[in-house]
Amino acid sequence: MTELTISVPPALKQWIDERVAQGLYADATDFVRALLRRDQEQAAEDDAWLKAMIDEGLQSGRLHENPKDVLRKIMTDHPADRG
Repeated sequence: MTELTISVPPALKQWIDERVAQGLYADATDFVRALLRRDQEQAAEDDAWLKAMIDEGLQSGRLHENPKDVLRKIMTDHPADRG
């Protein structure tokens, strides 16, 4: 295994210590490994979702309307979804 040394501010160290004290993790290293695994899984899910959206877009065919008109309609139909 490779060793990695990180520095964290006191507040994060306290958070790690609390999580370990709760018995959720064996030690700080176990906690960090769990976070990294979770991040890897999330990144893989994000990649899969993006690829699915690209495939869906490619399969939907060509757009015959003006893209600006389409965006305007989407923003009008779904005002709460913006930003």
